[in-house]
Amino acid sequence: MIIMDKKKRELKSGALIAPLPVVMVSLGDMDKPNIITVAWCGITNTVPPKTYISVRKSRHSHGILTEKREFVINLTPRELAKSADFCGMYTGRRVDKFKKCALTPKKATHIDAPIIEECPINIECRVTDIVELGSHDMFLCDIVGVSVDERLMEGEKLCINRAHLCAFAHGEYYELGSRIGKFGFSVKKKKPLNKNSNSKKEN
Repeated sequence: MIIMDKKKRELKSGALIAPLPVVMVSLGDMDKPNIITVAWCGITNTVPPKTYISVRKSRHSHGILTEKREFVINLTPRELAKSADFCGMYTGRRVDKFKKCALTPKKATHIDAPIIEECPINIECRVTDIVELGSHDMFLCDIVGVSVDERLMEGEKLCINRAHLCAFAHGEYYELGSRIGKFGFSVKKKKPLNKNSNSKKEN
């Protein structure tokens, strides 16, 4: 058990959960594609696979999402962190973000919204519910398709560490670091010592 003899300071209640994924959400269609950067994003269910993004009503993309009810969550590698930041700073009303960031819109497999070709993982989403929460509306959706860069695959295994994905924490961008352990490592039993190998050593 870790005992911490440290004082805690009470802060004002706020949206302080970190880290969060940095995702570039592509939406619209191939004729008029757009990108919005989102940090309020996560998984809500496994079967069926469901995710969400939360977007302010004032954002240009909110209207597109409401009308089209489809989008792609593109996971952001470290080399695209600057593009992700740019797409969160400027509005698609006035700026062609694909062109400005030298990104490539590519037709998705299951929906009309484009994927961002340069992103290593693209998650195609179809909106099922729009929930008004206050400052943001939550777009709850089904995950209808996932495409992954072949360089992240080792046989059937997805080696997501090769993607060098970004995370967002309290206004700053970070690259995900070294692996600490695998799911379940806290209860994994040690392999029993092979008696035969011991007897050979003794001989």
